[in-house]
Amino acid sequence: MKKSVLDYALKIRLPITIFVIIVAYTLTYFISRPERDGLGYAPEQPISYSHKLHAGELNIDCQYCHIGVERGRHAIIPSTEICMNCHTLANKDSLSIKILTKYYNDGEQIPWKRVHKIPDYAYFNHSSHVNKGIKCESCHGNIASMEKVAQVHSFTMANCLNCHRNAKERLPYLKDVKNGPDHCNACHR
Repeated sequence: MKKSVLDYALKIRLPITIFVIIVAYTLTYFISRPERDGLGYAPEQPISYSHKLHAGELNIDCQYCHIGVERGRHAIIPSTEICMNCHTLANKDSLSIKILTKYYNDGEQIPWKRVHKIPDYAYFNHSSHVNKGIKCESCHGNIASMEKVAQVHSFTMANCLNCHRNAKERLPYLKDVKNGPDHCNACHR
């Protein structure tokens, strides 16, 4: 009797288990590919918006539009109200501002397409980074030089750990910077 149970396990259960593991690994690899290989991702947005003009030439601070990054987990995508703080007066006749004004007058938010995204299974808090003096460019690249925003740094676990373990090298503009946590539950909750 024992031999038949062992034969069953080796002939049926083991191959099925190995097959399921291979399929799960393959699916996970390809599903998470955008998070790993998102470099250069720059989707078409509903309104042409130039960070090069706003953050670069006009020198508008990131936190003016992306409110809440010093207090919360997310860098909020600007509302039409924030845009209209300036554009009720500035450049009102351009096509992009006319589209913006329509969204504003209709009480709708602009359906921006997200450019930077970490995997859902990872936790990231903007405020803990911003409040330590880490510049937005450290992760997002030189946004102030981008006409169209693209992902220029990888948001992989390896890249994050590289910064957390080598903070002095990766963030030379910060004096007395300490390495970040590198234990699993710092990011996986």
